[in-house]
Amino acid sequence: MIPQSFIHELLNRVDIVDAIDRFVPLKKAGVNFVACCPFHSEKTPSFTVSQAKQFYHCFGCGAHGNAINFLIEYSGLSFVEAVNDLAAYAGVQVPVQQTDAFFKQNDIGDASQYSTAGYDENGLEISPQDLIGAIAVATRFYREQLKVSEKAIAYLKERGLSGKTAARFAIGYAPPGWQNLESVFANYRSAGTRKLLAQAGLIIVTDEAKQYDRFRDRIMFPILNQKGQIIGFGGRVLEQEEPKYLNSPETILFEKGRELYNFFSARRAIREANYVVVVEGYMDVIALAQHGIDNTVAALGTATTSIHIQKLLRQTDNIVFCFDGDRAGRKAAWRALENSLALLSDGKHLGFLFLPEGEDPDSYVNRYGKESFEKQLKQATPLSEFLFKELCAGIELQTSEGRAKLVNEVKPLLQQVKAPALSLMLLRRLVELSGISQAELEELLQIKRSSRIRRIENVPRKQPATPYRWLILMLLHSPSHVTKLNRNMFVESTENTEEIVALKTLVDFLGENSYLTESNSRHSVLTYLQDNPHRALLESIESEALEWGDSVDLEAEFMGALELLQQMQRKKRMTELQCKSLDKLTDEEKRELQRLAML
Repeated sequence: MIPQSFIHELLNRVDIVDAIDRFVPLKKAGVNFVACCPFHSEKTPSFTVSQAKQFYHCFGCGAHGNAINFLIEYSGLSFVEAVNDLAAYAGVQVPVQQTDAFFKQNDIGDASQYSTAGYDENGLEISPQDLIGAIAVATRFYREQLKVSEKAIAYLKERGLSGKTAARFAIGYAPPGWQNLESVFANYRSAGTRKLLAQAGLIIVTDEAKQYDRFRDRIMFPILNQKGQIIGFGGRVLEQEEPKYLNSPETILFEKGRELYNFFSARRAIREANYVVVVEGYMDVIALAQHGIDNTVAALGTATTSIHIQKLLRQTDNIVFCFDGDRAGRKAAWRALENSLALLSDGKHLGFLFLPEGEDPDSYVNRYGKESFEKQLKQATPLSEFLFKELCAGIELQTSEGRAKLVNEVKPLLQQVKAPALSLMLLRRLVELSGISQAELEELLQIKRSSRIRRIENVPRKQPATPYRWLILMLLHSPSHVTKLNRNMFVESTENTEEIVALKTLVDFLGENSYLTESNSRHSVLTYLQDNPHRALLESIESEALEWGDSVDLEAEFMGALELLQQMQRKKRMTELQCKSLDKLTDEEKRELQRLAML
């Protein structure tokens, strides 16, 4: 792995403005630099780069990160490739590294050198890098097993896959048997290794402390994260067994609701084609890719989530959901629609394609070819049409009761739509179907048209909505202030909102990594929190610092946030004490109440 110290040094050496300006011309705008976002289509620049804190943020699509993140997102590079590119630009040598990824033409590199030595019987702390290393070893094993399994090879050939395609997607095979991974993991049965493999999702440990391989007699599809690292697997049975597909369990690396199959490899093709096709399964993606349709991804055995859609809309303005035409497929399409509405802006387009009965993308493209499939894509049903078609099914619009039912069912959906023009178009279509005037519908649906279409003017910087958010912003902007925080303030808090939890996590992280508070680091703390579960919230908060000018008084800002938090806690405690009857208060609580009232 590339040492974290080198990443730290590299980002301090490189100016993000210069790094991004190589690809996207930036213009000075106050203390920051701006451009039209390279990750989505726009006419007014919302892509902002902070030279002071060395991060970028798009207020349109939410793209956020440092110079390495930019190269990964913009150029479709893996994490290691992005570091190498940035290092070459800066004129520095990347330290000799052991890589675990899919980095050299899907050769797993030095992953075979991974060892579980160092994990004693008590089990030491296991890092994400350890899990990635273990998964890389398993990947290599599964790929080697595919080469010698006639049954697995015959199955893939029957499905129309070439050896070149199988290698491209690093497809492997988990042979029958209960403990095949013992052949590639030293100390397979030791407590430390058992813990490592269980956390990586590679084995199952029973209540009796027995262990066996999770994947057996299955075709193995590696799942990559946005850095190009393998973080999990999808396994398909060869025989008629259940479940047909088995995914890795959720781990600290792998969360189905956040990951998309083939997203890492498809990003460049998505941007070039300016649309993405979302299908249901691994084989659909692979079959389409073999026919030259590379801009395809799949959800991982779960519904398409808002996070999935957000990721895709950062790459393109056009999404086509291509699902089976059966009941399950239409249900999946409807879930995708529901999760999309709040994320759409005018200029974004979602289409829904249902193939003929009995066909899926895999079978269709193999039977009819690329041109026929692409023709089908062009005929995809637009979101607005699909929405009303589904809602009107089974409703008698000839009756007043039926039209009232339609209005009632569409209400929560239209209320989610923030795109002004799209909202208006949907409303006008509802006018046609219901026979109710636009003004009456706006009142019924509680839609305030003026608020949807007014221009957003520049407004003075305002304080964050909560003291917790304010303190997070301060610590991201100036980590050294963590030394002035009393940790007991958060330990005593019983509240569990995401902001409070994120603040506690950030305080603990900075406390454990004092070099970030002691050094004059130029880049964002979020560089070291790539896999943090509160990453999206922290990015949103950090972006608020882009409004700051050079004259901001950091000390005053911090003390203001701290004072506000203390006031909130005092008021909360006073309320708790005042809710008790006087005779129920202890002498100590009475003195505390008197003291709080005097502050």
